[in-house]
Amino acid sequence: MQNFVFQNATKIIFGQETEQLVGEESVQYGSKILLHYGGGSIKESGLYERVVDSLHNQGIEIIELGGVKPNPRVSLVREGVALCKQHNVEFILAVGGGSVIDSAKAIAAGVHYEGDVWDFFEGKSPVTDCLPIGVILTIPAAGSESSGGTVITNEDGLYKRAVGHELMRPMFAILNPVLTYTLPVYQTACGITDMIAHILERYFTNEKNVDLTDRLCEATLKTIIKNAHTVISDPTNYEARAEIMWAGTLAHNDLLGTGRIGDWGSHDIEHEISGIYDITHGAGLAIIFPAWMKYVYKHDVNRFVQFANRVWDVEIDLNHLEKTALEGIKKTEQFFQSIGMPITLSEANIDETHFEEMARKATERSPLGNFIKLKKSDVFEIYKLAK
Repeated sequence: MQNFVFQNATKIIFGQETEQLVGEESVQYGSKILLHYGGGSIKESGLYERVVDSLHNQGIEIIELGGVKPNPRVSLVREGVALCKQHNVEFILAVGGGSVIDSAKAIAAGVHYEGDVWDFFEGKSPVTDCLPIGVILTIPAAGSESSGGTVITNEDGLYKRAVGHELMRPMFAILNPVLTYTLPVYQTACGITDMIAHILERYFTNEKNVDLTDRLCEATLKTIIKNAHTVISDPTNYEARAEIMWAGTLAHNDLLGTGRIGDWGSHDIEHEISGIYDITHGAGLAIIFPAWMKYVYKHDVNRFVQFANRVWDVEIDLNHLEKTALEGIKKTEQFFQSIGMPITLSEANIDETHFEEMARKATERSPLGNFIKLKKSDVFEIYKLAK
């Protein structure tokens, strides 16, 4: 087990009607805030009105910036940075899913920086200061509500890049499963896939003797798998929605990665797809992760056998361990299919046109991943396996 420091300062406020507490939580960090959100769904659902009322009851002045899109754009981040500087904003409240939260984090990091916020994502400058952030989560998926990471897309060159820093971890996150009842089935399924991928990135490690976090990963995966079809077929099942929502947070709050070195190659490979084609991140991961597994499983067949047995209940064939490992990969693909995810690039109407470009961009700074280091040629082959 690796040495580690685990620190997660995000206060989780979980349960029904908890969004009504947002005013008293936010006022602790400032009296002038940026309210950041996506489209019109929070207004149609009545959430916007409840949030604004709660904030106004605490005497908080609100500056608004909506319009966040999936795979959030740096152009809106820049607009947010300018708005915060103009109005001396003290706090940012993100109401939405991972895209809104990631956009809010990038804005928060850029407010006290004199250069362009994209510098952080190109590795030209570290994050050294950040406005405090709060979250009301409406889409369980990215886990950004209690992580220190953000992923932003630059329209100029179609680059999708990530930055992480403890300063960007939200101060609080309000999680009300009822707010997820009206999510479209496809969005729910993409979120489920995203949180599974976050766990798998940590699970496939070269680190030995990490039994506790192996079991934590496996338990969280099995909980997601157990409840996935329920939330899709019965969207207002509170108990199933609650399990999925909390699992999505635990999948990416760093607890499941303690003592081990995760991979993260599949995420970087997928970022190039959603950067160019604007595909939903979860859908892209459903395509890439099984292809990555097929490419790397021989590196540690025993770990893939363990995954197949403990997560998918595949009986271990001691005479054919490779067969057991491959069955686990097959079960993963079948699960993604069962919740309506694509498992090939062709299903997403993506052909080989940009394979070379994506492989080059993914590896231009360094090889990807830690389970196995992937060079440009490796990434290209994984795209081919996924086609």
